[in-house]
Amino acid sequence: INRSIHRQMTDKENNPMRKIRIDKLVINCCVGGQGTEAVQKAAKVLSDLSGANKKPLMSKCRYTIRSFGVRRGDKIAAHITLRGDRAKEILERGLRVKEYGLPKVAFSSTGCFGFGIKEHIDLGLKYDPYTGIFGMDFYIVLKRAGDRVSKRKRKRGRVGLMQKITKEEA
Repeated sequence: INRSIHRQMTDKENNPMRKIRIDKLVINCCVGGQGTEAVQKAAKVLSDLSGANKKPLMSKCRYTIRSFGVRRGDKIAAHITLRGDRAKEILERGLRVKEYGLPKVAFSSTGCFGFGIKEHIDLGLKYDPYTGIFGMDFYIVLKRAGDRVSKRKRKRGRVGLMQKITKEEA
């Protein structure tokens, strides 16, 4: 009996340490050189989308690009990070907009993936004429149990190749 249980646990599909889960969902809404008012509106859209009392962060421009009309230090985007059930719920809405189909180039070699949507109202938010319509980028980071071993401060270790997520598994 013990051999059969051991055989089942070594099987890749049944091993609980091999289950892939969502670590975090990062939503970025970039407005470019349209001014700080547009960035504030984008931040309001992101806070409405996140639901809870999550506050979006503002991203600043790293260097001046005249052709884009942005200067170094200007606020050009807002982003928010979601985890847990809320991340799963919003990811489900975003994938529904994309009709559950993503191209192969959307997946990275580490198993993470990203995609963009053109209008935030497709996610189920109501249209507000004052705010306008914003597109946004979704980036999803996947992980397996035991990933913290490589990131923690004390007794840091390496994650084995079998524990890393590949492009095909994602």
